[in-house]
Amino acid sequence: MNKIQKGFTLIELMIVVAIIGILAAVAIPAYQDYIARSQVSEAISLTAGGKTPMAEFFADKGQWPASATDVMGTTSGKYVASVAITTGAGATGALELTATMASTGVNSAVAGGTLILSTGDGGKSWGCSGGTLSSKFRPASCR
Repeated sequence: MNKIQKGFTLIELMIVVAIIGILAAVAIPAYQDYIARSQVSEAISLTAGGKTPMAEFFADKGQWPASATDVMGTTSGKYVASVAITTGAGATGALELTATMASTGVNSAVAGGTLILSTGDGGKSWGCSGGTLSSKFRPASCR
């Protein structure tokens, strides 16, 4: 009586393990980039949340506030250490809001990086193209 063995051979199992290892080697860096981009999105939302109050302040007073905390309710978050006015405080029409990422608790690729939201016309239009964060971590509108 012949018994037919069922199951996988050792070489078949080794091939499966190798395939899983290759997939993991590709997926982990892509996932880390995804995490970094999601953390940078907090900086975008915090600076974007300051656009309207800043523009209203400038329209009402004819100058920018001395500090972002004068008109913005939230200037920090889980991944963002601070949002501050870096240039333009005073009566000029130009202003830059700089979001600085936290140095701990965030992806190492974006830790301590900055994202700049700027206007040159008293808050009527805003642009996002500066900062020290790599363009691959910024949204398409900020590249």
